[in-house]
Amino acid sequence: MPTLEQLETKRERLISELAQVSDMRPGSLVGRFRKCGKPNCHCAQPASQAHGPSWSLTRGVEGKTVTKVIPPGSAVAQTKAQIAEYRRFRKLVQELIELNVRICDQKLEEGSAQSVSKKNDTRRRARRRRRSGS
Repeated sequence: MPTLEQLETKRERLISELAQVSDMRPGSLVGRFRKCGKPNCHCAQPASQAHGPSWSLTRGVEGKTVTKVIPPGSAVAQTKAQIAEYRRFRKLVQELIELNVRICDQKLEEGSAQSVSKKNDTRRRARRRRRSGS
C-alpha cells in the first residue's frame, strides 16, 4: 500500500496535468453520408457512394440533444482533438477523485489509530458537578 506521502505526490502530479488541459469540448463527432434524392445524380445509382461526409457534433445540454454542423477540413481534425482532450480531462478528474478518497481514508485510519493510542495513555477523570444553591 502506498504511503500518504506517495499518494499526495501523485495528487500533485495529477493537478499539474489538469492545469495543462487545452481546448476541449464534450460530444460525439459523426460523419454522415447522404443521398441527395436527384434521380440523375451518381448517388442515385445502386451500390454507389452517397455524398459526404458531412460532420455533426452532438452533445447533451440540459436533457436535450444539441447538434452542431462541423465544416469539412481542418475543423474536423480540430474538433476530434478537442473531444479527445475532454475525455482526457474527464479521466484525470476521475483519477483525482479516486486518489483523494484514498488519501482521506488513509488520513482517517491514521487519525483513529492515534486517537486510540491517546485514549489508552490518558486516564479519564470524573468531574463532579457542583450543585447550585437553590
